Amino acid sequence: MSAAQQPVSSKQYVATLVRSERITPATSTEDVRHLVFRRDDLSFDCRMGQCVRVMAPGQYGNKVHPRLYLVADNVVERDGGIEFALCVKRHNYIDDFNGERYPGICSNFLCDLQVGAQVEFAGPYGYPYVMPTNRKSNIIMIAMGTGIAPFRAMIRTIYEKYGSWEGKVRLFYGAKTGLDMLYMNDENTDLSQYVHQPTFKAFQAISPRPAFDAPVELDKAIAQNAGEVWEMLQAPDTYLYLAGVDELFPRVERALIDMIGSEQTWHEVKDSMKGGGRWNEVLY
Repeated sequence: MSAAQQPVSSKQYVATLVRSERITPATSTEDVRHLVFRRDDLSFDCRMGQCVRVMAPGQYGNKVHPRLYLVADNVVERDGGIEFALCVKRHNYIDDFNGERYPGICSNFLCDLQVGAQVEFAGPYGYPYVMPTNRKSNIIMIAMGTGIAPFRAMIRTIYEKYGSWEGKVRLFYGAKTGLDMLYMNDENTDLSQYVHQPTFKAFQAISPRPAFDAPVELDKAIAQNAGEVWEMLQAPDTYLYLAGVDELFPRVERALIDMIGSEQTWHEVKDSMKGGGRWNEVLY
């Protein structure tokens, strides 16, 4: 069971959409939106790395159509209420039986919402990401697609709340094309403001053949920086964070095993990080 599937709370709430912003350029084939919701009380408690379950109106006789979404920023108290953000990609799927393309129910519901509309949701789900208490700790973040959401919040926390970070901060991020690098493209450049930080580096990976749905070469980006990644993983104060679709992890793990040259050694490192609370993941 992934971290996103492990419930922390099953409380249900209603929130109002206060902002909807497309964060992929108009020329991109991917429609991804940054949605900010507000509750006019302080009862909702959600933290970085957790998810909420949105209850979209159902179809085909179902009352609701629930889907999990990562919270895209730290929850903020403002004017007696709570504001939180979701990063949502408009999804379509191909029916295996008839080959027809259909819009994803929940993602299209959210992307089409108008400001002022309300949604029902439950949560939070999953365990919060554990932030290092020592600013000399190293941080490795590996994300795919909308999995960048919690890392945006983490990077902002490191360099805005704390002001600086002494350890190395490395982000490996994959998307279908350069236009689809969320928070790192021509339409939205949130993460670009941190490139001047001496301890922060971001490594991007795209699909070599996006029109044919070829996998994003995130594993190659890791392999190209194998020396530094391996050095960081061996350090007793390195924290590793993973976020994205389930298919992300096998390719990343294979790249790490190949980098190390020993599957046994990799599992020893991984077990050590898990045992020390230095391994965090949200896979969905």
